[in-house]
Amino acid sequence: MTVRKHLCEILSSDPAIEVVGEAEDGKQAIELCRSLRPDVISLDMILPVMSGLTATEYIMAYCPTPILVVSSSVNRGELFKTYEALAAGAIELLEKPRPDDVDGSWERHYIAMLKLVARVKVITHLRARMGTIRELPAMPTIRNRASASHNCQLVAIGASTGGPGAIVEILRGLPADFSLPLVIVIHINAPFDTAFADWLDAQTNHKVRLAIAGQVLAKSCVYLAPSGQHLIVQGRKLQLTNEVPRHSCRPSVDVLFESIAMEYGSTAAACLLTGMGQDGARGLLALRQAGALTIAQDEATSVVYGMPREAALLGAAQRILPLSEIAPALAALT
Repeated sequence: MTVRKHLCEILSSDPAIEVVGEAEDGKQAIELCRSLRPDVISLDMILPVMSGLTATEYIMAYCPTPILVVSSSVNRGELFKTYEALAAGAIELLEKPRPDDVDGSWERHYIAMLKLVARVKVITHLRARMGTIRELPAMPTIRNRASASHNCQLVAIGASTGGPGAIVEILRGLPADFSLPLVIVIHINAPFDTAFADWLDAQTNHKVRLAIAGQVLAKSCVYLAPSGQHLIVQGRKLQLTNEVPRHSCRPSVDVLFESIAMEYGSTAAACLLTGMGQDGARGLLALRQAGALTIAQDEATSVVYGMPREAALLGAAQRILPLSEIAPALAALT
């Protein structure tokens, strides 16, 4: 039995879901999307005739539909294509079922994830019409030193759904000589975190590494929180903890932001990007109260206006900016 047939059987077992079509390749996926206009698409990256990445780019550019990517976690090349699909507008990522998943937990998670993705109101992703994000020129940056209100020593970013595309756009928009250390928490599953750090490293001019406990923060380096552990900054070093999840998340953006508020105070800057839920909002508020520069992504450019919306409602964001303006705002801090 193919994985596709197995997934269709799982979905058909839920009375709230109707499987309106099955595609054997990427080209057929586009044709069925155009004719059937489904509420959500479950898509593999490795497909015959036309790849899942190419299909994603076309769908998000010409018939935008929420896409859940179901990917293998063992093939590095497939994972890189998966992140390119997320940057092109796919909503979420889920690891393919393993042979040892026999208790039905993966099936339940898959159905719940697909229903969640189906609720996202996607927009036309113009970048997809221009090809994958790695082919784009770096965003121009504007150095406006007058906007830097303090001597910034560290930048932190938090994101969730829609985060891969937003983060890579910000990193590509920062100048190559951006000298501040940058720490990132994004909600991503364990099989994908190392590959995501490697993909970011390959897509930008900045050195991106998965955070290791005890690391001393270095200038011009980007540190990504590993899945399953909270990332904090303590004694100007990175530390990892196994404390209870916050907002069902580990790593949690709140946990990172709060540690930076205590450690750096007014010499930090933080951005809260697209994502479901409220993780990061109170941490951003703690940073603003400590005198840090705080930025939230605006609604128009967020894939999901959840986390930044909560921050805006709390008054945690000193500035609410479209995605294209965040990198210039950070570049001005140097």
